[in-house]
Amino acid sequence: MVRWASLVLLTLLACDDLRSFQGDWHGARVGDAEVLRQGVSDTTAVLSIDKVDAHGLEARLAIAGLLPETLITSLPGAEADVLAGMTFGGSPLRVYLAFVAMPDGGGEAFVVVALYDDRRVEVRLMRGGTAPLYGIFALTGASPVSPGTARERGPRV
Repeated sequence: MVRWASLVLLTLLACDDLRSFQGDWHGARVGDAEVLRQGVSDTTAVLSIDKVDAHGLEARLAIAGLLPETLITSLPGAEADVLAGMTFGGSPLRVYLAFVAMPDGGGEAFVVVALYDDRRVEVRLMRGGTAPLYGIFALTGASPVSPGTARERGPRV
C-alpha cells in the first residue's frame, strides 16, 4: 500500500513540474558545425506550450523564415512506448516527439522537444530526403505557471 501511494504521489508531482513549462519559449538556433544547420539558417524559434504533462505535449511552434506558427502534438504511440523515457546528454526531464508539416513542399519534419529541470527547452527540427533539415534551438524565457493555475489559451489571432 505504501509503495502504491508513493508512486501516485511521485506521478502527481512530476505532472505539476511538467505543467510549469506551459507558456512561451524563445531562442536562437545553436551549433556552428555545418552538419547541425542543414536547411536552417541563423534564425529564432518560438514554442508556445499550451498543454504538457506525463502523457503528452500540445504546443505551437514557429521558426522565423522557415515555419509559420503551427500546432504540434506529441505522438501518442511514442508516449505509450519506451520512447517516452528517452534521454540523452544533459538529462532532460522529459522528451516529446512530434511531426510538423513544412510549408516548403519538402514534406513533414520530425520535432524533438526536450524539457530540462533548469528551466530551459531544446527543440530539434530534422528531415531527411532530398530537402534535409537539421536545426537545434535553445529556448528560454517562459515564466513558470503555478500548478493548478495553468492558463487556458486559445489560438492566437
